[in-house]
Amino acid sequence: MAKVEKATVYFDKPGSEHTEDILYAVERRLKEGDVKTVVLASTSGETGVRFARALKGKAELVVISHEVISSKNKAEIEKLGGKAYDRTHLPLHGEGMDNIRKSFYSLGQGFKVAVEVVLIAADKGVVKPYVDVIGVGGTGRGSDTAIVTRASTTKEALGDNRERKLEIREVLAMPLQKKWW
Repeated sequence: MAKVEKATVYFDKPGSEHTEDILYAVERRLKEGDVKTVVLASTSGETGVRFARALKGKAELVVISHEVISSKNKAEIEKLGGKAYDRTHLPLHGEGMDNIRKSFYSLGQGFKVAVEVVLIAADKGVVKPYVDVIGVGGTGRGSDTAIVTRASTTKEALGDNRERKLEIREVLAMPLQKKWW
């Protein structure tokens, strides 16, 4: 059995001040060449623009917001080659999802968000399902968590088909201390 050692970045506390470190961790992971898509949570689109500028030509960027992304930021993301989707559903907040959502919260708000934006993107058909993508989320504003996960739809994420289930493959960065809302 092969052994793989990879760097993981841990922050003392969650928060937007880690956004640049998250961007660096994502860029470093993309250099391995096997992951081609980054799915990013960005409520207003500000963080989406930062990532779009940095990742232009390096990866496909999908920006997800459950609120309205400002038209200026949405246009800038798209001009830089990214895709931006707002007013999306929140699958981990639906009926029967409380325990699953709370389980992800135990790994941090940003972790739950990083998983959820990948589910949203797969549900919308904007990322290819069953391939590895990088999911990025945050606690409040900015980014503080990045993971590599197999993209899956919400319906299939916890289903019986092993080839279609959500799998968290790697933790690239996350805060050690959690914020409980």
